Amino acid sequence: MKITEYTLPAPLSITIAVCADLHCRPFEKALSLCADLQPDLILSPGDMMNHLTAYAATESFNAPGLTFLSRAREIAPVYYSIGNHEGGISPENKCLLTERGITVLDNDFVHAHGLCIGGLTTGLTYGARRTNHTPPPDLAFLDRYAAADGFHLLLCHHPEYYPAFIRQTRVELTVSGHAHGGQWHLFGHDIYAPGQGLFPQYASGCHENRLIVSRGMTNTVSPIPRLGNEPEIVVLRLTAV
Repeated sequence: MKITEYTLPAPLSITIAVCADLHCRPFEKALSLCADLQPDLILSPGDMMNHLTAYAATESFNAPGLTFLSRAREIAPVYYSIGNHEGGISPENKCLLTERGITVLDNDFVHAHGLCIGGLTTGLTYGARRTNHTPPPDLAFLDRYAAADGFHLLLCHHPEYYPAFIRQTRVELTVSGHAHGGQWHLFGHDIYAPGQGLFPQYASGCHENRLIVSRGMTNTVSPIPRLGNEPEIVVLRLTAV
């Protein structure tokens, strides 16, 4: 696992760790790296657990994701948004996470740490048939969020939402995951991402200084291994200008 750093201009200086797409896999190395970074905030843009509408976050298959988020909260404040593997979140699970000090942003936003931090929930449900067309998110929420005061830092699991819906808003910075760095990274190209298809434009990296896409912290749940595509924790260093 590697650390990938980006430095971007902002109204304030703050260090943020982005921990995405754990998929309930072993996490000790990722947690240790995150602790060494000593971030001011930890952002998790989804796919940490599975099916949080039908199953408890405490179920054995969800325990690694819940434990990671809980222990990450001992390092820094944690803000968590919903990915397609969570498939939404029940009130009971939201309460369970909140009791552990984790801020769940399910089409919601807060003003904290000098930022307006939002979470745009995926429109794709867990187990849905995969296509290259991701259902749209809650656009009414996105409009309300973009109209709020402050420097907007949006957690949005799907990077393909950025060109389709977010770029034209006042949202200054979006943090995403989901694409797993294209799964294979060969000859300088990310190969495939769900929702984008072959040779995706938004599978990793920094785009237009407004979109950060994490390669994720683990392999996908599919049997296809990563190739030339090391898992990562992203560090955002926002620097006052």
